[in-house]
Amino acid sequence: MEDYFQVAAFAPYIARGEWDSLQCRVERNVDRILELLSQCDAKATFFTLSWVAERYPAMVRRIVDAGHELASHGHSHLRASEQSPNEFFEDISTAKKILEQSSGVSVQGYRAPSFSIGASNLWALECIERAGYLYSSSIYPIQHDHYGWAAAPRFAFRPVPGLLEIPITTVHLLNRNWPAGGGGYFRLLPYDLSRWALRRVNLADRQPVIFYFHPWEIDPNQPRISNAGYKARFRHYLNLNRMEGRLGQLLRDFRWSRVDSVFLQ
Repeated sequence: MEDYFQVAAFAPYIARGEWDSLQCRVERNVDRILELLSQCDAKATFFTLSWVAERYPAMVRRIVDAGHELASHGHSHLRASEQSPNEFFEDISTAKKILEQSSGVSVQGYRAPSFSIGASNLWALECIERAGYLYSSSIYPIQHDHYGWAAAPRFAFRPVPGLLEIPITTVHLLNRNWPAGGGGYFRLLPYDLSRWALRRVNLADRQPVIFYFHPWEIDPNQPRISNAGYKARFRHYLNLNRMEGRLGQLLRDFRWSRVDSVFLQ
């Protein structure tokens, strides 16, 4: 859960010092998501920036009161790969404290911005466990120009004692892992292909899936970052007008629940 101006692709064009001066749209988008989840009798996990929670504590309480899981996305939306171990530990510890104070519930899960944990910074998983989290969902076992660790296990595993890592869902075909867990791929590809991929994981691999999206992805009227590069703008704005309808169909085609309910029971 982050706002449109906090995405990693726009970081070169929007300074963090500008965040408070920009129009925030996260609250209205989250309320729409809560309504959609309620209509479909589904539960979800909200991996939330504590920067957002500090400014919208009532929204955080609405999420919890509706029966959804509150989890951590860190505080400043810095990639784990761009921080030292001490900086990373401080960020995720601060986030956990703020989220718990805002919500009144224990925060057990963490997701790194931009899935920025891989073979080169596995120390981050030790930091996550040391900060008091029980699980992470920070690894995407694919090849990508900004993230990914293709050699990682596709399904939940314990990289360090006391911590469960739950990778984003992929489909394994032609000796390669293909993305199937949401994000821009879900907006780019035909819906039927995404549904086929998720069903394959359920039926052939006999595993639950992890699917993610951002609040800004259901907001086609968000302000445009016109000075961003073409690739960043293409990835960010592609098919935003179709996203909410596709999510509704996805919620009807599968049964969805909180990460902690599925993996920690």
